[in-house]
Amino acid sequence: MRTRAAVLCAAAAVVAGSVTAVPVRAATAAPVPKPAWKKCGTSDYPRLQCASLKVPLDHAHPSGRKITLALSRVPHTAKTSLGPLLVNPGGPGGSGLTLAGLVASALPKSVASRYDVVGFDPRGVGASKPALTCASGHFKPVRPDAVPRTPALERANLERVKSFAAACGRKYADVLPYIDTVSAARDMDAVRQALGAKKISYFGYSYGTYLGAVYAKLYPERVRRLVLDSIVDPTGVWYDDNLAQDYAFNDRHRALMAWIARYDGTYRLGKDPRQVEARWYAMRAALAKKPARGKVGAAELDDTFVPGGYYHGYWPYLAAAFAAWVHHKDTGPLLEAYRSFAAVDGSGDNGYSVYTAVQCRDASWSRSWDRWRADTWEAYRKAPFMTWNNTWYNAPCAFWPTPPRQPVNVANGKLPPALLFQATDDAATPYAGGVTVHQLLAGSSLVVEEGGGNHGITLDGNKCLDTYLAAYLADGTVPRGRGPVDAVCAKSPDPKPLTAKAAPASPRSSALHGLLGFGR
Repeated sequence: MRTRAAVLCAAAAVVAGSVTAVPVRAATAAPVPKPAWKKCGTSDYPRLQCASLKVPLDHAHPSGRKITLALSRVPHTAKTSLGPLLVNPGGPGGSGLTLAGLVASALPKSVASRYDVVGFDPRGVGASKPALTCASGHFKPVRPDAVPRTPALERANLERVKSFAAACGRKYADVLPYIDTVSAARDMDAVRQALGAKKISYFGYSYGTYLGAVYAKLYPERVRRLVLDSIVDPTGVWYDDNLAQDYAFNDRHRALMAWIARYDGTYRLGKDPRQVEARWYAMRAALAKKPARGKVGAAELDDTFVPGGYYHGYWPYLAAAFAAWVHHKDTGPLLEAYRSFAAVDGSGDNGYSVYTAVQCRDASWSRSWDRWRADTWEAYRKAPFMTWNNTWYNAPCAFWPTPPRQPVNVANGKLPPALLFQATDDAATPYAGGVTVHQLLAGSSLVVEEGGGNHGITLDGNKCLDTYLAAYLADGTVPRGRGPVDAVCAKSPDPKPLTAKAAPASPRSSALHGLLGFGR
């Protein structure tokens, strides 16, 4: 991981040298009918309401074919409302319906009561229609080892990604040209219009930060407040951003290995993190030859441990599964962790289909597999943990049937002050992205979780971060520092190993991290 000073200098250089994208102009929208809200509460979020909204498939032709967005909300209860607060969990491909309930319940009541907290499934996602599923069972085990040490392994993985891209093209040829971030941002403005609001506030995590920044670029005069948590670097969408992830996830995986070494009395995998890491790669090599219960091979092991880079609350479960396999060849905990973390069900198929459709359409990707191969092997030599897994995850974009758009230059001097949150050791959206967006959004404030590695850091128990969030949503207050960072919070404590009495039967997420997708 680069030092703070080096990251700041590098980010400044990227901003200074970035290419201005072709301006994006919004088409004039036709009137949008108001949603018909119905009760759809759950035991966790009993006040949730649901509705649907029809929007143009192509916003340049508002009278043409319509698609349907699924919406949710928790309505305001205060006498004076601050209007809608749209929320998005990221992905791309993440469902935002339940997130509305979480945000409304996690914010202080005095703040949440003044907003209509609105969640939505972006076009193609979940309960929106059509919902994309390009190829069911694309991640069905056991897949070829992601690291193509032989020509046969490379051919097998290439065939998988080419087949996926071709299946998307056959099934959704008329839809794929409109599954992208700009179209999703225009959908958000249709939601604003349907809600009868002159302005909206927005709170997005992960990919949702890019979606929010694009919306703000298109409609700066319609933004009341803008909160971005765990921030995508908009100058790297999407090829360079994914390469940056490879190094950051490797660092985070090593942080897990160091945590396991710290609790050697529990896991007995070694007191030296390098020894623990060597045993992990030995486990991976063994599973490549003989998958656990015919389900968890090397590629599936990667999928199981990647979420540990997003959220350290998973570490005790991953460590326990690792130790059980090493000491007893007990595959039960490993299989349970795989089922819990690897998103192998139908929602995973939908999320991945939308993820791929959006990223492949948003920006240009190299069509030269030789370049992908060379870049990946170069990164793998320094950061072996997720690099090839991540390449195959994104490789359909090398063969995508729909031509790309121009990326959006989100630089913006027309917004009210925005509030940005970033952990220094975030793997999914590395720290440089937060610094870059802070520079691109004039008047924004950046709050940093020093030493934190979780992805999605507000509303998850860090009182320092949440105090800044609540103050901003209440009255627009932002911290102002003298340097490039406006405020610093200590990181949330690392977890402790599970105890026999306290350990649940299966791995569990925090409320927040159960909703944030693992889009790469």
